[in-house]
Amino acid sequence: MTAKQPGTELDARYSSALNPRPGAGSVTATDWAEAQRELRAAEVFWITTVRPDGRLHVTPLIAAWHDGALHFGTGPGEQKAKNLAGNAHCVLTTGHNSLSDGLDIVVEGTAERVTDPARQEEVVAAFETQYGDHITSPEGIFYGFGDGFRTGNVLLFAVAPGTAYGFGHDGQVFSHTRYTF
Repeated sequence: MTAKQPGTELDARYSSALNPRPGAGSVTATDWAEAQRELRAAEVFWITTVRPDGRLHVTPLIAAWHDGALHFGTGPGEQKAKNLAGNAHCVLTTGHNSLSDGLDIVVEGTAERVTDPARQEEVVAAFETQYGDHITSPEGIFYGFGDGFRTGNVLLFAVAPGTAYGFGHDGQVFSHTRYTF
């Protein structure tokens, strides 16, 4: 997968630019490099998939940003795997549960299976870098995570952003950035 540089646009309709606070500073679009830093540092993501009957399915998971895409795993019998088999469109989100600090990121795209063993190893290394002892230590909650991909017991997916959004908030200034790929 080749990492793309998106078009970046501040959407003033949903930013503090429409109603600036005195002394709060100017509102600017969040640079894609900053959004990628957030994706690499995040520990918990939420994925939204669509069931065959059109109902949404939302669940937390771990994901790793690597080579221009978010990667995640799921068991073949899990609801998200079943949903993606029928409709590969999905949304992954991560962020901060606070109005006074952080950057929330939404990535919309199409999930694609990663089956190439060399690519799987690259992604396992990205997970190990992002989650450290949670994956590499025998006491870690996700220890053996990479083995699931290697054996085929866990399906590996990549979601390259089609569109992404960054919602910055520091208690004074709120920004809504759209990234178009």
